[in-house]
Amino acid sequence: MQSSLSIYAGPKARAQLLEQGVTASQFNVMVGASGGPKWFVLYGLDRYLFGTFLQERTEPLLTLGSSAGAWRMCCLATADPVAAIDRLAKLYSEEQYSDTPTQREITLKAEAMLAGMLGPTGAAEIASNERFLTTIVADRSRGFGSSRHKGLQTASLGLAALANVVSRRSLSLFFERTLFSTQGRESPWASVDDLRTTLVPLRENNIMQAMMATGAIPYVLEGVRDIPGAPSGLYWDGGMTDYHFDMDFHAGDGLVLYPHFSAEVIPGWFDKALPWRRAHAQHYDRVVLVTPSKEFVATLPNGKIPDRKDFEKLGADERIRCWRQVLKASERLAVDFQELVESGVGLDRIRPFSERDR
Repeated sequence: MQSSLSIYAGPKARAQLLEQGVTASQFNVMVGASGGPKWFVLYGLDRYLFGTFLQERTEPLLTLGSSAGAWRMCCLATADPVAAIDRLAKLYSEEQYSDTPTQREITLKAEAMLAGMLGPTGAAEIASNERFLTTIVADRSRGFGSSRHKGLQTASLGLAALANVVSRRSLSLFFERTLFSTQGRESPWASVDDLRTTLVPLRENNIMQAMMATGAIPYVLEGVRDIPGAPSGLYWDGGMTDYHFDMDFHAGDGLVLYPHFSAEVIPGWFDKALPWRRAHAQHYDRVVLVTPSKEFVATLPNGKIPDRKDFEKLGADERIRCWRQVLKASERLAVDFQELVESGVGLDRIRPFSERDR
């Protein structure tokens, strides 16, 4: 049977994997991208990584995530990560709204979903975990974008999109990337300078707000205002600046494990419409990008991975049925990755990062 996985690796990462095989101890960093329900195709793989593969580690692992990717990384840092990712998958995939949901309704449903995923002790477990060190990305509006007037917020987003066409660095005029990290000031990302960035300690008393902020998609959910321990202001989805990430992952001599729903790596949310704006190869020198193969995706309902448009295109019963099928099918990714780890089958199919679009 053809593998459900396509794996791409930067030059240093690929050379190391071909020589040594795949082991949990090789990875210093793990990344989770924005993408809403697209992550359902990774659910089975996450269960294996969280419950088996990464549990063999003895050294700390840094995680970095935005939006749904951050929620997944938070699951990893709970006391029972498999149970947490199971709860997130069930609550998210079975979510239902009224015929014309408001931002308030969607926001309240998201809050309930994350509270259910965390349970009564999840926030404390994440904050105190010394094995899996969590960093959540959210973006604080600057200037009139932080206004309580929605018209000014919309104008700021529009100007940010236009300015981003000219230069990604212009996003710093409109947003301050905020990294909520359980490492506090010891985070290796404290010195990033590609965009205006602030680092905030991630604690039990602000984890819920940070998780809500990182998934606060403009026009869909409400932004989160004045998070404890962070600069005052209005916070939005971390994917605005870091949709799929284009930054130094600070893995040192180790590698970066990046389970991703696509071989395409788009730096920020505004870059989706800019085909020339893609991640710089040098940032992926030590990255191992693990994605579902095109052949596997073709076997899924409607021949695609889930996305937010399914809420509009499919009735609730059909959407939930399709999403459950994807969650079940995603177990194949876990089986194939486990075979790669335990027997080395598939190492010869790991392709250079530069060949993702071929």
